[in-house]
Amino acid sequence: MIRIVLADDHPVVREGLRAMLSAEPDLDVVADASSGPEAEALTAELRPDIVLMDLRMPGGGGVDSIVRMTAAGSACRIVVLTTYETDRDILRAVEAGAAGYLLKDMPRGELANAVRAAARGETVLAPSVAARLVDQLRTKPEVPRLSAREVAVLRLVSDGCTNAEIGRRLFIGESTVKTHLLRAFGKLGVDDRTAAVTSAMRFGLLD
Repeated sequence: MIRIVLADDHPVVREGLRAMLSAEPDLDVVADASSGPEAEALTAELRPDIVLMDLRMPGGGGVDSIVRMTAAGSACRIVVLTTYETDRDILRAVEAGAAGYLLKDMPRGELANAVRAAARGETVLAPSVAARLVDQLRTKPEVPRLSAREVAVLRLVSDGCTNAEIGRRLFIGESTVKTHLLRAFGKLGVDDRTAAVTSAMRFGLLD
């Protein structure tokens, strides 16, 4: 049996997915969560084979949870299942460690087969998502020019430091830390800390 945890903030969606997947003889939905942090806790407790993770949920989104679960060495395969297929969402999820990126409008049989493939260790992508990733690879973006201090701040962010801790380590004020972060966000084209770190890593700006 392939054991699955569902993470989606809409109860109707969770119930529908549970009904669809549980109808398959080899798939077992062992729990469902309404936020990323709840999915993290259930995954640590139940150790499922697959987590089907929505991207945007109140109380904690999918990408941040994927980053934390991957960093913690979780053995489960995390597959994004969402309605969003923007380039930015796809790249952030894949860079965070997602084993796949699927869309909620896919037929039941295809979803079940994708879950099975992910459990076998394969990467599963909706066709439109795969096409977007190929386009991204063909387009070589210019590497943003971050200052040495902006890189230093982002490196400490990747280590889990707060702004206050970064300020103490670099001997600068917390407001100056925020200024460096905002400038880095602008150069990287992102608007939050997790996206900034993953983007800087993609460009090879962080070790």
